[in-house]
Amino acid sequence: MVTEIAKAKLNLALHVRARRPDGYHELETLFAFVADGDVVQVEPAESDRFTITGPFGALLSGEGDNLVTRAASAFRERFGGGAHAIALDKRLPVASGIGGGSADAAATLRALGVLHGVAVDEMFDIADRLGSDVPACLFGRSAIGRGRGEQLEPVAGLPGMPVLLVNPGVWVSTAEVFRRWDGVDRGPLPVDPREGRNDLEPPARAIAPVIDEVLEALAASPGAGLVRMSGSGATCFALFDSDGSRDAACAALAGRGWWMLASSLT
Repeated sequence: MVTEIAKAKLNLALHVRARRPDGYHELETLFAFVADGDVVQVEPAESDRFTITGPFGALLSGEGDNLVTRAASAFRERFGGGAHAIALDKRLPVASGIGGGSADAAATLRALGVLHGVAVDEMFDIADRLGSDVPACLFGRSAIGRGRGEQLEPVAGLPGMPVLLVNPGVWVSTAEVFRRWDGVDRGPLPVDPREGRNDLEPPARAIAPVIDEVLEALAASPGAGLVRMSGSGATCFALFDSDGSRDAACAALAGRGWWMLASSLT
């Protein structure tokens, strides 16, 4: 059995440059990843099996097909390998702007690669077909993403940087957030991409005003530095100057019914 962590993905900055004729958007984003996430376990089996457990597993249990099973099918079509039993421990909120299904698909590909001796570099074409964030999640390290996000340029990250992720428990449609983007190109990523912005914050906040409350609470936390929404929301995050500051903020925000994850960047 091979176990892979489907690390939560963060967009430390996300600039939307243009709408594309193919229905996607031209992006410039700074990807980062945290140490924690969903857990995927894969092992050979006589027939394909897929099980979902975990705090958010029930939200996906009725799906007959998802990115994990599609990743496994695409891998088999390309590289062979037979049937597998795949177990997903769903610990991250669904449709929350932190990778979710994309990270799960990437972790599945990595696990299958380990089982069958296929290098990660050989699987990026599969990842690209599965979704815009899957290549970045397969890469799993800090990178600037361009195009739909699939054109990756590795950059120095901030390994060990304390981070607190907070989701207010609302689901925000990625398609609707992009639809509400005002179409204004506000420019490329700056030299230090962390000094950028998330162009999807305004439309997401209009759909789910509670995001404002989360961002304000994080910004008011002692020791918080960069505070931003990730992806199309509704998960927000803050980078902290110490583990102690992060943990104190987590404790201070407890009791609001928000999902939180205290972790660090990898």
